[in-house]
Amino acid sequence: MPDHGDVGAPRAKFHAMTEGTQEDWMIIASQFAPFAANGGARVLDHLRLLEGDYGGFPVDRLEHCLQTATRAHRDGRDEEYVVCALLHDIGDTLGAYNHPDIAAAILKPFVSERNHWMVEKHGIFQGYYFFHYLGMDRDMRNQFRDHEYFQHTAEFCEKYDQPAFDPNYESMPLEAFEPMVMKLFQAPKQSVYKAAMADE
Repeated sequence: MPDHGDVGAPRAKFHAMTEGTQEDWMIIASQFAPFAANGGARVLDHLRLLEGDYGGFPVDRLEHCLQTATRAHRDGRDEEYVVCALLHDIGDTLGAYNHPDIAAAILKPFVSERNHWMVEKHGIFQGYYFFHYLGMDRDMRNQFRDHEYFQHTAEFCEKYDQPAFDPNYESMPLEAFEPMVMKLFQAPKQSVYKAAMADE
């Protein structure tokens, strides 16, 4: 079920932000923290929308995400990396032409710059394995050859993303990753709202 907050809770009285008062913004601020703390659950709900969506692939999009995360977890990657692996294609349902950007935007406040860049650029790096079949340049990733996170992202695609289409692979269930997701989304590393809500 969508998390719309408590419909009976106090609300600000302004009709335009130019009319807002300190009291209005204290009401809004008091409701931000509990709503934000439940962000992981909303992300997981959206990830479940990938189930049953194959798009021609051997496994559905959710299973691909589970395989990618399972492979990373079994290889000893830390929880932040594993959550990035789990969510890297969460944008598939909303952004057919830019799904990595959506995943990267969702993860940005919560992950390192290195892992954020990896998620944001993984589509171009993954293209190394198939762009040439579609009349595209498989070496498009080389525009980033000198970037400090090039190898980090190439390794993610090689070891975890590109082999994660195996119908016979035994993935961990989504429930196994839920605590990691909930933990990550409760602790933003950077956000314009972080300081304002620090005392909530």
